[in-house]
Amino acid sequence: MKECPRCFWLTQHKVWKRPTGIFPSLPSGMDKILKIHFDKFMSRGELPPEIKEYGISNGYKLFDDKKQLDIWRSNFKGIQYKDKTSGILLRGAVDNIMQKGKKLVVLDYKTRGYPLKEDTHKHYQMQMDIYNFLLRKNGYETEDYTYLLFYYPKEVTDTGEIIFDTKLIKMPTSAERGEEIFNKAIKLLEGECPEESCEWCEGKG
Repeated sequence: MKECPRCFWLTQHKVWKRPTGIFPSLPSGMDKILKIHFDKFMSRGELPPEIKEYGISNGYKLFDDKKQLDIWRSNFKGIQYKDKTSGILLRGAVDNIMQKGKKLVVLDYKTRGYPLKEDTHKHYQMQMDIYNFLLRKNGYETEDYTYLLFYYPKEVTDTGEIIFDTKLIKMPTSAERGEEIFNKAIKLLEGECPEESCEWCEGKG
């Protein structure tokens, strides 16, 4: 929707879908083992060291409703909210959730090939705003921030093991902004197909 409203409209109306490139398998593999790693600490009621080293400990714990978390992690289910008027469904799959008192805090893993730039985390603003919006629409209290945990390779040991560095970024979020994005999408989808095209959708539809 951000890159090309016309591509978005055509895709959601199942008229045409923009081609996607080959998705690398390494991020998916990292995502899988990180969830297993975090779940081990969750079952012990602890936070993993890559979180605690940033001073995130007092008052925080990993969300321990594993059954619910598995639903929220699923790409086919995720956290869902359906607009009552249009019937349009919005959903998003999270990596993990931390809890501070009664409030939830989204924790998202990111894998990169290089150390972060100053604005790297800003590319995920919309995603984090929407997660907070979805949780609140499902009746949960959330903090006005999320955490992004970046993993990137540091070195290879003499025995061939790859060592990763981590960087934890606290990111302010707005559930209200997430709702605005959703409402904008609804308005776009309920209207006529946008005329302005991009190199992908020119001549399509």
